[in-house]
Formats: sequence, C-alpha cells, structure tokens
Amino acid sequence: MAKGMREIKRSIKSKQNTKQITKAMEMVAASKLRRAQEAAVASRPYTDKLREVVASIASGSGNSKHPMLQSRSVKRTAYLVITSDRGLAGGYNANILRKVLMTIRENHQSADEYAVLVIGRKGRDFFKRRNIALADEITGLSDSPKFSDVKQIASAAVKGYEDGVYDELYLAYNEFHNAITQVPVLKRLLPLNQEQMSGAKSDYEYEPSPEDVLSVLLPRYAETLVFSALLEGKASEFGARMTAMGNATKNATKMIADLTLTYNRARQAAITQEIAEIVGGASAQQ
Repeated sequence: MAKGMREIKRSIKSKQNTKQITKAMEMVAASKLRRAQEAAVASRPYTDKLREVVASIASGSGNSKHPMLQSRSVKRTAYLVITSDRGLAGGYNANILRKVLMTIRENHQSADEYAVLVIGRKGRDFFKRRNIALADEITGLSDSPKFSDVKQIASAAVKGYEDGVYDELYLAYNEFHNAITQVPVLKRLLPLNQEQMSGAKSDYEYEPSPEDVLSVLLPRYAETLVFSALLEGKASEFGARMTAMGNATKNATKMIADLTLTYNRARQAAITQEIAEIVGGASAQQ
C-alpha cells in the first residue's frame, strides 16, 4: 500500500509540473496572439489600397490582358502551404496539411501535374515523409515575420506562374476567426479573379503608362496576399496553441484532482488498516 501511495504522489507531482508548463505556454501564446492580430490588422490598409489601384488599372480598356489576370488551360498547379515550425498547437497543422493532401490526391494523377511550396518546418517534414518533392521551402520564421522574410518564396511562386511553369497557384493556410476557431482554407491566388479585384475604384494618372504600372503592381499585389495569409496563419497558430494549452491545463487539473482523491482514499484505508491491526493486537493480548 505504501508503495502504491508513493507512486500516486509521484504522479501528482508530475501532473503539477506539467500543469505549470502548459499554463505558462498558454499565457505566452495569448500574448503573441494579441501582437499577431495587431500585425494582421495593420497590414490591411496597404493591401486594400494596393487592390484598389490594381483594380482601377485592370478595369481600364485593354489593361486586363496581363497574364496574371488571364485564365489558361491548367496543366500544372502549384500549392503554397503555410504551416508552423513548432507543434503543440492542436489541429492547426494537421487540418490544413490533410486538406492539401486530399486535394492533391483527388485532382492529380501524377507528380508532374502539381508542385508544392511550403512555409514552416511542420509542412516541410509532412510532405517529405510522403515523398512529395518541394519546389521551394522556408523555415525558421520569427513569431513576428516581416515581408522580407517571405518575399523570396512568394516571388518564386508568382514568377513561376508568370513564366508559365504553373497554370494555377493556390494558397493554403488557416484563416483566423477567433482564438477558438481557425478554418483551413485553400484559395486560388493566381490567376486573380473578379472577386479579388472588387472594391472601390478611383481615377489615377499613371506614368509612364497604365500597362507598365500594372506589370509592376500585380506581382507585388500577389506577394502581398501571401504575406497577409502568413499573418493570418500566425494569428491562427497562436490561437490554436493557446486553446490547446488551455485544454491541457484543464485536463491536468482534473487529473490532479482525481489522483488526489485516490491518494486520500488510499491513505485513509492505510490508517484504518493500521488502527484495525493495533486493536486486533490489543485484543489478542487480553
């Protein structure tokens, strides 16, 4: 019995240590979530203004012939997948990776029909374990990424479409709704559609010409959409991690309570047994 009580007490101590860790991680994730939300909100005015300018040019006569605005026969599709470098974030990575893998298996018969570009160590390892070659990858991003951190892979994806290497480019990431809800989405980034070009339009004067300005702004706009998705993904990651660590803390608390009850019952039973043995011994001596 004493040995069993020692094991229970050791287990309680272990769960208490785990609870302290998960509680600390929950608080850290909550702090990072707030900053990630602020970064995502701060980037919206730039993206909205850029879309407005691009839409104004593209709506002009003869300006919608840019290859990034034209649909073509799809022979090869590219997927730019945004994941995290670390785990302990619930289903954050698993949900979006499962969605991409299912889409690839349903829509493509061979590896020549698609290409995968990955942001995040979890996504990279996932595809490599399944022998899916990566066209490009980037890992080790900070918790507060800058546009320069992802410009290389975003530019490579956009240029691949411009050069005809890919006929479609999809963006896969977790869309942030709140700390509890993150929805995995797979959106077509290129060619740009009318929905992406919608919004308020203004009249501008362009130098040297609308076509030249459009050829510069369209790739930058597509790259900006990638960066915006990354910021959404970061907010989703911290929200998922905060929720996962919060649930882990609650589970640890419940386990500690159950083990404490078991320990007290075992201790009470041991005391009762000792009293019974003392009484029994005293009775035998009479």
